[in-house]
Amino acid sequence: MLGSTHGTLTTHFRARVVACGEEPHAAVHSMTAAAAEGDLDVSGRPLHATVPDLDRFFRPESVAVIGASDTEGRPRTGITRQLVAWAERVGARLHPVHPTRESVFGRPCSPSVADLPEQVDLAVLLVGDPLPVIEELGQAKVKFAVAFASGFAETGEEGAAAQARLAAAVERSGLRLLGPNTNLNAFEAFRDDLDGPAIALITQSGHQGRPVYTLQELGVRLSHWAPTGNEADLETADFISYLSQRPEVGAIACYVEGLKDGRSFLLAADRAARAGVPVVAVKVGRTETGARTAASHTGKLTGADQVVDAAMRQFGVIRVDGLDELQDTAALLARARKPQADGVVVYSISGGTGAHFSDLATGAGLKLPTLSEEKQRELHEWIPDYLNVANPVDNGGHPVGDWRGRKIIDAILADPDVGVLICPITGPFPPMSDKLAQDLVDAAETTDKLVCVVWGSPVGTEDAYRTTLLGSSRVATFRTFGNCITAVKAYLDHHRFAASYRSPFDEAPRTPSPSFRKAQALMRPGHQLSEHAAKQLLRAYGIRVPREQLVTSAAAAVRAAGLVGFPVVMKASGARLAHKTELGLVKVGLTSASQVRDAYRELTDVARYEGIELDGVLVCQMIERGVEMMVGVTHDALFGPTVTVGLGGVLVEVLHDAAVRVPPFGEDQVRAMLGELRGRALLEGVRGGPPVDVDALVEVVLRVQRMALELGDDLAELDINPLMVLGRGQGAVALDALAVCR
Repeated sequence: MLGSTHGTLTTHFRARVVACGEEPHAAVHSMTAAAAEGDLDVSGRPLHATVPDLDRFFRPESVAVIGASDTEGRPRTGITRQLVAWAERVGARLHPVHPTRESVFGRPCSPSVADLPEQVDLAVLLVGDPLPVIEELGQAKVKFAVAFASGFAETGEEGAAAQARLAAAVERSGLRLLGPNTNLNAFEAFRDDLDGPAIALITQSGHQGRPVYTLQELGVRLSHWAPTGNEADLETADFISYLSQRPEVGAIACYVEGLKDGRSFLLAADRAARAGVPVVAVKVGRTETGARTAASHTGKLTGADQVVDAAMRQFGVIRVDGLDELQDTAALLARARKPQADGVVVYSISGGTGAHFSDLATGAGLKLPTLSEEKQRELHEWIPDYLNVANPVDNGGHPVGDWRGRKIIDAILADPDVGVLICPITGPFPPMSDKLAQDLVDAAETTDKLVCVVWGSPVGTEDAYRTTLLGSSRVATFRTFGNCITAVKAYLDHHRFAASYRSPFDEAPRTPSPSFRKAQALMRPGHQLSEHAAKQLLRAYGIRVPREQLVTSAAAAVRAAGLVGFPVVMKASGARLAHKTELGLVKVGLTSASQVRDAYRELTDVARYEGIELDGVLVCQMIERGVEMMVGVTHDALFGPTVTVGLGGVLVEVLHDAAVRVPPFGEDQVRAMLGELRGRALLEGVRGGPPVDVDALVEVVLRVQRMALELGDDLAELDINPLMVLGRGQGAVALDALAVCR
């Protein structure tokens, strides 16, 4: 029992999600479930996904069609007919409901939900306004409902208000709703004659799932299709959580227009990652800038799509750009076995083709190892000596037409460093290309390694393609170089990720640290902190800052300089002072008392002239040698607190070289962030300079993450810039800091 804690947690969470513009009821549902298990992080958010039991949605025993019709020419009639056929396929009893009809398509018709002959698992609502029906369905203990009606959040503010009313009614009823503004895709006919792991499909726009659905015609199995529509209740995250637990699902393909709740999505992606089920997603909106008014560099650096991209990468979601990439990548990941090695060999009957493909593959980050001299000698038993067989392997054409062709393929696949063999066939050249295709298919049946073919013919009616290649469940066949490379890289990356995945939610802090209590006392709600106060906040979390004193007179400045130690830096310090350098409010390299006195007078004069209220002048230890970095926190409307690290000083404005992650994350993700920076070589030492203390930098990022998690919404922005990372073993020092309290 939760006692009074339950109400406090739920109220807090409602306030959080409403403030972010989210639908509160589903979030509160998952929050309450997590609270009941005591499985919340330090900020009161759930640490595990709530997995809805959707078995009776996809495979109901009984279905009610509200508003059923069999009058020809009516839109509802076509939908009813499709539902009747679907119910017969899945073995469900279908009950039409209509107030004025005695029967529909020969089935007895109930006048209302209350008059149904049995409790039903699923109700399909063919009515313009589903809201009045929801209460009746709840009273009848219906488990699931589907609402096709449009005119909700997709239409603007009035529609969004109507959707909020619908969502509230669904929450009160106890049923789970798909839609509104969804379609019939969940009731499509799936082929039952295909074997192997299947693709499960989730789309917010039904039409965008058609390319994946038609993969069935190429022999790729599809098991589920969830068209989520406006997601008033059931959302993409619910279906990812459920489908990742289904034994028949080999990969989940998603088309996402907007995420309803960032936290729910990450929890679902985490569940899929734990299960080793790859999630491939098209997420539209790459060009959205996520513009906002921000005081810090961090807030200006991190756009909404950059956060989505980082969050997906963090939890192993494979983001692709196009629907063609979605279908090819999902199909490969669903069907291919675990790689035996990460080496890729390109094998072709044309040196030009092999060189072109190899350039593209290497540029995309695939590893093309040079075959050993022993392996090259073996290949030259069947390939003329003047041809290159180091990788790419060029056979010159003729060997594929006889017994030598299969020998070459088997020899390449036998190399322990080779995990993937890719054969680009730029166009049909029978009988040579026919024999090559058959040899590749036959070889694929005898190996656990991945064999890929790119069939470049624009026609696609050739027998070698339609029958030989597509008839094989072991060969992955593509039509373009780009899609093949994208899919193979995703395949290798996914298995590398899955092999080392440790859920960050398992290690997320569940109780506040002693630092949190110290930090709370320093926060000023609704205000920006002065640099001095912001540094005190960092000190509370164990982040090192320079020796410094805040003074209010020239004489005190001189005394402080003597205590801090020359040379010193002097800065104006004020609660509304964000970027001091541009205003001439920073003086560096001061080496004498007279310089300190003059600097104090100049800084205070400039502040008076600019009308800036100061709380004093900082006299700081001067630290010169190191690499300037930036670490910060900002809030994303979807995911909440995010942590950014990048090059600091003026470079942050010039290069915008930064990486972002969504808490919680571990040390491995921090090091991955640093690896993404274009300027990462600076950390390793350039032009004879020594490497810096990367371990200390990692520790600062982790401490900043802890701060973001514990202070939550109370900390609107944090910017440590520059963070001077010193030589190896010497630590890192926050030279400047900006903090904004909410």
